[in-house]
Amino acid sequence: MATWLVTGGAGFIGGNFVLEAVRRGIRVINLDALTYAGNLQTLASLESDPNHVFVHGDIGDRALVASLLAEHQPDAVLNFAAESHVDRSIDGPAAFIETNVVGTLGLLESVRDWWKALPELRREAFRFLHVSTDEVYGSLGETGKFSEATPYAPNSPYSASKAASDHLVRAFHHTYGLPVLTTNCSNNYGPFQFPEKLIPLVIAKALAGEPLPVYGDGRQVRDWLFVTDHCAAIRTVLEKGRVGETYNVGGDSERQNIEVAEAICRLLDARRPREDGLPRSSQITYVKDRPGHDRRYAIDASKLRGELGWKPEHTFESGIEFTVDWYLDNQAWVRGILDGSYRLERIGTAA
Repeated sequence: MATWLVTGGAGFIGGNFVLEAVRRGIRVINLDALTYAGNLQTLASLESDPNHVFVHGDIGDRALVASLLAEHQPDAVLNFAAESHVDRSIDGPAAFIETNVVGTLGLLESVRDWWKALPELRREAFRFLHVSTDEVYGSLGETGKFSEATPYAPNSPYSASKAASDHLVRAFHHTYGLPVLTTNCSNNYGPFQFPEKLIPLVIAKALAGEPLPVYGDGRQVRDWLFVTDHCAAIRTVLEKGRVGETYNVGGDSERQNIEVAEAICRLLDARRPREDGLPRSSQITYVKDRPGHDRRYAIDASKLRGELGWKPEHTFESGIEFTVDWYLDNQAWVRGILDGSYRLERIGTAA
């Protein structure tokens, strides 16, 4: 049985990845600091599963990471741990540097030191996979897509911190020989996403009868990637990817933010109409734009498709329908967050 050390495995993408990995027979050591976005309820179905070992801790805790590596001898380390919301990075950039840069450095050093002492065959088979974002590339105009050769041009404290972590991962491969892989993904959505992000926020506010905030003119474009498609891409890169390479992961589903909000409204109108009969699109409200808001992201995933044979299974239409239904069916999970660390307030106005 393969053993993977997964960091950030109680978050949105990491949690979905862990659930699927354990279902596939992988033994997962799950290290998560349980900051505001970490949620053990996401992992409730694994509570008695012996193949899931949860450890509450920080990736920058070198003694803890070293002990986990020595005890569990993982075949791979997958780093999902990150502060990941642009709006929060505007209000508090220091936390993003601490986790995404300093924390990643500590994790890399711990893994490097342990990996160097492995027997040759295990050392050659080991992989360190770093999960990153398309936001490191900056903003696009009306045409073109990000490729793995696109120069980095981060525009927010969040994307700058992720760019720095990507560079550290690359440097540890070229300097120390650590067998790394990096993935840069487009905007994820799906089950278990913290409700301050656009799609779960619109769903929650629509159901609550509140205004649905859309930044600026709502014409910002994102390439939307269903989370389980992203998880499948990560497994594919881990199994087949060339050491030292970067692979872009995209859903081939570019949509304007206003189009996303309107699609959610239509689905909710069909499933749970308002008592007054009005369409939920009437709740859409344009608000002052996010400071430094990138206009468009789009991913060219042809390298991943061509070299490794991955492609997304979900269209935006099938993915958003599944997502809306999941949130309607799992309101207890949402209420657990809204009763605690987040109340649907706007974040990211410090600038």
